[in-house]
Amino acid sequence: MTQDPTTIRRLYGRRKGFKLRNRQQQLVEDLLPQVAVPVPPEGQTLDPATLFDTPVTDVWLEIGFGKGEHMATLAEANPDIGFIGCEPFQTGVVGALNHIDEKQLPNIRIHMGDALEVLEALPDASLGRVFLLHPDPWPKARHAKRRFMNQGPLDVVARKLRPGGEFRVATDHPIYMQWTVMQMNLRDDFAWTAERPQDWEVRPADWPATRYGTWAESEGRPIWYFRYLRP
Repeated sequence: MTQDPTTIRRLYGRRKGFKLRNRQQQLVEDLLPQVAVPVPPEGQTLDPATLFDTPVTDVWLEIGFGKGEHMATLAEANPDIGFIGCEPFQTGVVGALNHIDEKQLPNIRIHMGDALEVLEALPDASLGRVFLLHPDPWPKARHAKRRFMNQGPLDVVARKLRPGGEFRVATDHPIYMQWTVMQMNLRDDFAWTAERPQDWEVRPADWPATRYGTWAESEGRPIWYFRYLRP
């Protein structure tokens, strides 16, 4: 059986980088436990309705949120929607915690770890949107099995999205763009919304920019924006 991220865990390096400053350390010690996703033991289900202090109309999940600016912007604009952000790196988690604290965002929950741990625990058809923005492209052919855009993870995303739900993917890497198209063209459980080049070469108005995306644009690199719907 071909391996992919559902069978190869720990696809990232060290989770911790620089030493945290006092305020950052305080956020990790005080705020993170309040907003952390309680991932249940393998085989048990995580009820997303129990994650948030007030009822939400939908739940959206971001895979690898960087420093959280995209997630925070959406959470602030959609207070009735619950957000689950998954990020293995402490620097990114600290960035998201800072947004939560400064903007007082009660509708974000965070998992510092592999997104598949949360996705696999959620009930089927429980998510309205899933975001995968500028993932590590793993450009070498021998590392292709490490890309999230492989059939195993896509099977999981397909199960967890409700009918009519949306899977959004962005990349500035030509190899990952081509790989994404190839992998998604193998599937009949997602419908690509693009009808013309502008539909995937221009960031939609309701798609907040990310820190990385802004940097890529400043470097003159094109970014491709994929939107797939679950029938």
